[in-house]
Amino acid sequence: GTIFNLFQPLSQETALNKLMAEIQNTFKGLGLLIPYCWKKGEACVVRGPDTVWYRAKIIEVSGSILQVQYIDRGYIESIPQCHLYPTTFYTGIPPFCIPCQLYKTLPIGNFWQQDAVDYLQELLKNEEVEIHVEELPDNPWDKLSVSLYFGGMSLSSFMAYQKYCVAEDGQDMQKLGVFEGDLSPSYLLQPLPVPGEIFPVTVTHVVSPKEIYICFDSSGNLTKCSATESAASCDSESLNKALKWCNKIVKTLPHLTDFKKELPCLAEYVDGLWYRAKLLSITQLVPVQILVQFVDYGTYLVAPSSRLRHIPCPLLKYPVQAVRVLLAGFRPASGDKNVERIPYSPEWSLKALGAMLDCVEGKHLSASILTLSPEVTISLYGDDKNLVHLKLIEMGLAELDE
Repeated sequence: GTIFNLFQPLSQETALNKLMAEIQNTFKGLGLLIPYCWKKGEACVVRGPDTVWYRAKIIEVSGSILQVQYIDRGYIESIPQCHLYPTTFYTGIPPFCIPCQLYKTLPIGNFWQQDAVDYLQELLKNEEVEIHVEELPDNPWDKLSVSLYFGGMSLSSFMAYQKYCVAEDGQDMQKLGVFEGDLSPSYLLQPLPVPGEIFPVTVTHVVSPKEIYICFDSSGNLTKCSATESAASCDSESLNKALKWCNKIVKTLPHLTDFKKELPCLAEYVDGLWYRAKLLSITQLVPVQILVQFVDYGTYLVAPSSRLRHIPCPLLKYPVQAVRVLLAGFRPASGDKNVERIPYSPEWSLKALGAMLDCVEGKHLSASILTLSPEVTISLYGDDKNLVHLKLIEMGLAELDE
């Protein structure tokens, strides 16, 4: 049940990189080519499959093949003697990885099955995770007892859900949010800036020239960033990390069987990745086709039930990133004679929709909230700090609405 944890704090990472550079400068070429009597526990450096030299120690001697453990990586390999070199140069530097075991977690059969180990390797190797130290060992060389979290999910609970182990402390089991009997979950709403305050935004979806979805953009070049925008930026970064983890484990999450309106879920987009979504309606019964909305973008998709999965509860703690707003100050031009209209919003022409897309796509925009009720209404400004709808008015596709 040992997991080797390579610590990620910048101070440790810098020290490890410095040590590795020093080892590469000291040892070049092949290993020791003359006969040598290796001893179990002896310190050495080993030339790995990537031709990089690493600190190691001898675990077992068996003829010309030695079993070594990488001191700063944790894993064990069988290596020919010609790829090793004995040295005591770096024995005074503590290892950069620490053996850990999952706290109060019992593998099925009292030892980890090979398929469970393979799954852990695929899931965790070279990934940054969150470690909570639960118990210190009596012997400083023994294993730390830890709780490990990836994307906000407990590894012990997740492996128990996969039937690889039993978690003695099952408090985290419900946090996965993929079990029968869950309470009806819902997304948190994004807090909005104070009306009148100008803030940078990105337009993520355009429904019509009047109705759009925006995300707060703290990377904008305005003079200062509000607390709302800073929190939104932090939420967005953490959410993206959590979604990356969910995409790694998505095949283990159950398909949806309940198609209640507004139900949060994970949905697969056309790019093959899974995003947070909510159910809107069933558009077809045979085969089942469901209209969903991606809550962090505002976009819509009709998808089969095979592209919908239960959403882990940790993903519900992040507010929805996209906010639906109406643009103020203009209305459809009464003289717009373009025949092609938006089917779901026929007061607007498709040409007006295209013009609005040109005004907002890939642009540095800013906004100011005018009203919060009954709809969130904003003024939207372009790169040039002018109202974006002025372009539509110039083209005869809209007119001022006082």
